[in-house]
Amino acid sequence: MADSSNKPFKGPVRANDRKANRRGAARLAAVQALYQMDIAGAGINDVLAEFESHWLGTEVEGEQYLPAEAAFFRDIVSGVVRDQTKIDPVLDTALERGWPLQRIEAILRAVLRAGAYELERRKDIPARVVVSEYVDIAHAFVERDETGMVNAVLEQLARQYRADEMGPK
Repeated sequence: MADSSNKPFKGPVRANDRKANRRGAARLAAVQALYQMDIAGAGINDVLAEFESHWLGTEVEGEQYLPAEAAFFRDIVSGVVRDQTKIDPVLDTALERGWPLQRIEAILRAVLRAGAYELERRKDIPARVVVSEYVDIAHAFVERDETGMVNAVLEQLARQYRADEMGPK
């Protein structure tokens, strides 16, 4: 894993951040918050408060972090927590035999859970955008083979949840 720290991924600051960039930053922060909850056993309220007050669009240790759409961040994190008992079995089925969700790295679990949540619940966002965004996030933390697995699993879920949008295989 390239970076397993609890610090959010840094990116360039743009004066005129578009909504997409703010949502991308929110996705990244959500994955990191979910990772922190998984690894440290932190509660949702503590994690949401920490990220919203210390990480989202702020300067930390001299580094400027991308501004994020806070409501979108909150929706992903709280949605994954709320729906996790439905999300995890779906992901287990989508993963290859012998590799249940609990056997993969915590950061990949966070990426897959967040992606699965968006694909099922956020129909206002194109499925291909969701898959692409979470594959890009996975690239920040893991090797190429693992990002291929993220892509395959999320595409499979996209076809399951949004067959009409994804078209023929």
